[in-house]
Amino acid sequence: NSKLRHVEKDVLIPQIMRERAKELCSDKVQAFTKCCQETGLLMVVKCRQENTALKDCLVGYYSDPLFYEECKTEYLKQREEYRATGIKKKRQKLTSNV
Repeated sequence: NSKLRHVEKDVLIPQIMRERAKELCSDKVQAFTKCCQETGLLMVVKCRQENTALKDCLVGYYSDPLFYEECKTEYLKQREEYRATGIKKKRQKLTSNV
């Protein structure tokens, strides 16, 4: 049964999309994080280029219908495993503050 509830479409699948997009944009996440650490309070001005590159990368994935379908398939697979075993699979988190 692949019918999705409102919370799955609007919360759970976008959560997978955000996590995967951060992994796929990890070079830009690292560049932005490094810039912020090095510049402190001036990061709003000095890290504009890194911030724009990161946003462009993330938004590119968020607005890609194929990427949504991949994440939806991943979610449905996790949901199916959970329903079969009762064990919730934890996704590995990146150790980033972004």
